[in-house]
Amino acid sequence: MNQMTPPPRIEIIPPSAPFSEAQRSWLNGFFAGLLSTDGPVALSAEQGANLLQGSGSDGDDGEAPWHDQTMPIAERMKLAEGRPMRRRMMAAMAQQDCGQCGYNCHDYSEAIASKAEARLNLCVPGGKETARMLKTLHEELEKTPVASSSPALAPAAASPVVTAEPGRSRDNPVAATFLSRRLLNRPGSEKETWHIDFDLSGCGLDYVVGDSFGIFAQNNLGHVDQIIALLGASHLTEVRGKTLREALTSDVSLAPAPDSLFELISFITGGAQREKARALAQGEDPDGDAATLDVMAALQKFSGVRPHPEAFVEALEPLQPRLYSISSSHNATPGKLSLTVDCVRYVVGKRKRLGLASTFLAERIKPGDQLKVYVQKAHGFALPQDAKVPIIMIGPGTGIAPFRAFLLDRKATGAPGKNWLFFGHQRSECDFFYSDELNALKTSGLLTRLSLAWSRDGDKKFYVQDRMREVGRELWNWLAEGANIYVCGDAKRMAKDVERALVDIVAQFGARTTDEAVLFVGELKKKGRFQLDVY
Repeated sequence: MNQMTPPPRIEIIPPSAPFSEAQRSWLNGFFAGLLSTDGPVALSAEQGANLLQGSGSDGDDGEAPWHDQTMPIAERMKLAEGRPMRRRMMAAMAQQDCGQCGYNCHDYSEAIASKAEARLNLCVPGGKETARMLKTLHEELEKTPVASSSPALAPAAASPVVTAEPGRSRDNPVAATFLSRRLLNRPGSEKETWHIDFDLSGCGLDYVVGDSFGIFAQNNLGHVDQIIALLGASHLTEVRGKTLREALTSDVSLAPAPDSLFELISFITGGAQREKARALAQGEDPDGDAATLDVMAALQKFSGVRPHPEAFVEALEPLQPRLYSISSSHNATPGKLSLTVDCVRYVVGKRKRLGLASTFLAERIKPGDQLKVYVQKAHGFALPQDAKVPIIMIGPGTGIAPFRAFLLDRKATGAPGKNWLFFGHQRSECDFFYSDELNALKTSGLLTRLSLAWSRDGDKKFYVQDRMREVGRELWNWLAEGANIYVCGDAKRMAKDVERALVDIVAQFGARTTDEAVLFVGELKKKGRFQLDVY
């Protein structure tokens, strides 16, 4: 029997063409088939599309192992090596899906990679390291030739979470009225936490528990005037159609000094100062103080340099909105919205630093004042659709915010499901937020269980995860009954410790190995029974 000689491979698409090997192979076969008289067996349109666009054709398996808030950016970028640009951009982000950028991390990266979004500095929690990495990747993207204008070959553009409806996007805020604030800590506390109320009736906004509230705060006027003095400028100098004071108060961030400010400084100085400014602009740390340099500290560091006010403002980053978990229920108090806010104050060197939005809400805004706001819809953090499903809520500190909302909503709607809250803070005497409310809900039977943990009441620190282990058998029973579990708060420490405690409880009381318990908790996440709102 004679062995048939295979026909020579036809290379219609040259190796230099901007396609992956799999795409080029399929296109060569497709065009070879068109030219063949033997009627080749063609791939289906779906198979072709999968090769050109689908998972795997560009090194993307659909997994995102870097989507972890606790992982340093260097480790995230290492995991994304060899992946498509959109996935590497996702790895550069803060991985919080917080919504402050107007997207989730996946959609923001898709939008940048498809050139539907030009802004690279929207990731607030990612800060400078994310902005730098996105800039580097974007420069690489700009050098990459576009494969084709054909819809079949061009990357699909991600749709930004921007709608025409007012108050539903950072790009289309509305004006809400500040009503009041009250301190939640009692005397003796080391913390400063405020309950904040807004009136939404004038702007017509509503929301669902689990959503977040975005506010556009303003910079402290005293801080602004100090910066103007360092510039040696008049506060009445016109910039962008406003006075310099107005622009610095409302338009730009005065927090970490951006690379572009150091670039500007390097252009207008010389010698050692120029070299130092250039190094800082490239992310280096010549004096070991880069992490502490906000805009004022940068001007003080280069005290002999006075940029022109217009160039100075242009070099700064835009002032970003801040998001807070909503701690009220529209069903319980229509037209009213509440937040639970920790006031941020700390000292660097001899200078007091202030959290932008927290101190704005705690002391600078006055009852009756209006400010720009919007509601950010939650991504995968909501009450179960079936109101009979039990819920377990773990929220120490200000992490209680969405769970207060959950409880008030379940009370207002008459939801029959059981409710268990784990709350903790430093001291029971002065840091038990909403204690009267919670005790009343417990007395009424709506709050089935209230488990508390105080880290500074005894000789040994005791946290919510310790309380979880203490009542592990009952917690497992609730899970076995189908309860959903929710965590809100610090991502890097508390959330990880809580998840570790949950794995231990599943292993011990669910008669599983540690590996099986990890898989069980992973399945809870996939099924939407384990949801996190962490930052």
